[in-house]
Amino acid sequence: MRVLIATFGTRGDIDPYAALAERLRREGHVAVLCAPEPYRKDVEALGVGFEPAGTEMHEIVRAGMTSASGPGDAIRMARRMTQAMRESLQEQWQAAQRVEPTLIVSHPKALAGFHIAERLGIPFVASLPLPFLTPTGDFPIPFIARSLPRSANRFSYQFNRFTAIAYGGMINRFRSEHLGLRRVSRTSDYLHRNGERVPVLYPISRHVVPRPTDFPDSAHITGYWFRGVGHTDWAAPPELETFLSADGPVVYVGFGSMGFGAKAQARGQIVLDAIRQVGARAIVATGWGGLLASSADDVHVIDDAPHQWLFPRVSAVVHHGGSGTTAAGLRAGRPTLICPILGDQPFWGSRIHELGAGPRPLPLKKIGVDTLAQRIDDLLHTPAYAAKAAMLAEQIDAEDGTATAVRALERIHGGG
Repeated sequence: MRVLIATFGTRGDIDPYAALAERLRREGHVAVLCAPEPYRKDVEALGVGFEPAGTEMHEIVRAGMTSASGPGDAIRMARRMTQAMRESLQEQWQAAQRVEPTLIVSHPKALAGFHIAERLGIPFVASLPLPFLTPTGDFPIPFIARSLPRSANRFSYQFNRFTAIAYGGMINRFRSEHLGLRRVSRTSDYLHRNGERVPVLYPISRHVVPRPTDFPDSAHITGYWFRGVGHTDWAAPPELETFLSADGPVVYVGFGSMGFGAKAQARGQIVLDAIRQVGARAIVATGWGGLLASSADDVHVIDDAPHQWLFPRVSAVVHHGGSGTTAAGLRAGRPTLICPILGDQPFWGSRIHELGAGPRPLPLKKIGVDTLAQRIDDLLHTPAYAAKAAMLAEQIDAEDGTATAVRALERIHGGG
């Protein structure tokens, strides 16, 4: 197979697909990852081909996340991305012409994959580390925080038509001007081809999200996609190693690309005061500016560090609830507190609590020194959380998500 994998977003949106590409290469297939330019070095280090797309979009998002004061600013920022999105569609098509794939795997945020596969007459596979694309009565689309009656749960997945409604004009211009394809309906969900549902790979664990009872055979829950074991060999700064080797529990706190930088100073002070109220120590990751803090005897501030390396070395993790960060915390067997901000993050916060691996989620907009301290104290001193997290880690470790995904892709490629 020659597989073109297209994705867009932050590191949590890139790493699973880099892991899949690495596994495809190891098993003798050609795999090329199409993603924003800042991830080229990490991807090529895996021996995987790289094609740039969405770099301008990535920079717009990063700039907005570090300076925005809330979701309203993020929405206004999105309105400026139209030209960058058009460029990304064209970049993906240019990449496909260079790669000449025989199968395309695409995150929905990349937008172009479905249409390029149609143009080339090759199989298309959607993929998302969230059970978002396949209707089920077991739970609503994960952007809805509470469950509904089964019929309403299934109906909520009509939200997937939003892409066609919001971007249909842009996509139709791309189809007609660049691909030579006919226009499609603005009510299309882009999840059906020739009247049948396109296959979907979900790189999540069935122990975290059990397979819904009404999922069709086209939906595959493969297990998480992690890079090979050798990629834990990260050279940590000596001061970080020293901090981690000292006595006492250490809590990781970080909100990744989320948090909106305009409130970073106040948010950082809340985190520090809460950690000190509990009597713990903390690794604080500033990420894209969601937190600002200074190192001290009981706090070590970093920009970021590979979760695969860092999480097994701390006692517990507190984060925003991105799917990749959630997976890394569970794989490390660490009890988790999620402070969701938007999107699918409340879904993962609820899953962690329902599984018994951490306290009730605490929305970031509601954190205060006392509320955060109470949750962290609960996180550290409830043995059942640690026991459940350790059990989940064993179950996740027994899965081989990338191998399961490769087998599924081989069947799809062969027409099975």
